[in-house]
Amino acid sequence: MDYNFTYNFPAVRGIQANREYYVAMCPLKLIPKIFLFDEEEIPPEFRAQRLLNKHRIPEITRYILENPNDYVFSSITASVDGEMHFVPYEDKNNKNIGRLVINMDARFLINDGQHRRAAIEEAININPDLGNETISVVFFHDQGLRRSQQLFADLNKHAVTSTKSIGILYDWRDELSIITKEIIQSNDLLRILTDMENSSLSKFSPKIFTLSAIYTTNKHLVSLKKESRISEDTKNFLKRFWDILTQSIKEWQLVFNKQMTAHMLRANYLCSYSIVLEAIGMIGYELRMNNHKKWGNVIKSLEKIDWSRSNDFLWLHRAYNKNGRINKNKHSIKLTKNQIKIQLGLPLTQEEEQLECEFLKKGF
Repeated sequence: MDYNFTYNFPAVRGIQANREYYVAMCPLKLIPKIFLFDEEEIPPEFRAQRLLNKHRIPEITRYILENPNDYVFSSITASVDGEMHFVPYEDKNNKNIGRLVINMDARFLINDGQHRRAAIEEAININPDLGNETISVVFFHDQGLRRSQQLFADLNKHAVTSTKSIGILYDWRDELSIITKEIIQSNDLLRILTDMENSSLSKFSPKIFTLSAIYTTNKHLVSLKKESRISEDTKNFLKRFWDILTQSIKEWQLVFNKQMTAHMLRANYLCSYSIVLEAIGMIGYELRMNNHKKWGNVIKSLEKIDWSRSNDFLWLHRAYNKNGRINKNKHSIKLTKNQIKIQLGLPLTQEEEQLECEFLKKGF
């Protein structure tokens, strides 16, 4: 190898499946220069990675730029098609720490981390100071297209996306996530009956809410614009809203007081499902925006609504279909919201009236 024309990275050598691989520290400014993507026009069977989803890049870029002192990235995994040589440091006790020397003519192919690479490039263009920071890169010897495709498949096969609830639970940057968790901890019923980890409940779960459902309901309640801060007045409104709401749904109280199981509630009533919570959140937002002075009394009136899943007149083709399955789309949420407003004696907007007319025309 011609050592005058090489990349040199401090690295650690390891063994997996009887093959050497190397973990190196790479300056961020070097990432866009050495890592290339497959051309989009190449058929998928001749590519070693999926196409770049450009819609993901701005979000990752924003994450880096908005958190310059505490962003974190997992390693990029890459294959090297070309000469690569590991030079151990002069340490007799450890021959696996040294320098990774790669010929500049070598071709680098990302097996995992292509969106991080693209976001890093955009972030450095905006803030060049980030270029001197580093990211760990795992280098493998390239062994052809088939091996590279298998490497991509293996890296992603066992990857499990965390639930939305876990994402909210562990997020201490998002203000609404923090407020939602505070509300749950301050409300006895929510604290006991909310699953903080899962985004869907098992058949016999003792919980009736998920953290993600309450968070989404809060999003509807405050309808925040991007980059907007949550005022103290809004925080107080959210806390008071949930205090009133949890006292107003008698079926929730029955579960809280152990007079009904959570399973029985979900099997026979609609009031704990996210479709209803989101619809109530939208109504709460409208009440607040319209300066409805007695919004608390309106929310208390929810106790008079028949939430029975057997009440087809109110909920069929709105909250659930003819097979009894809960609908989970925006259209159904709007139709459920309409019915709740009708039951509360609240006027429908022009758009809601039109939606209701179209619904009734279908003969439901």
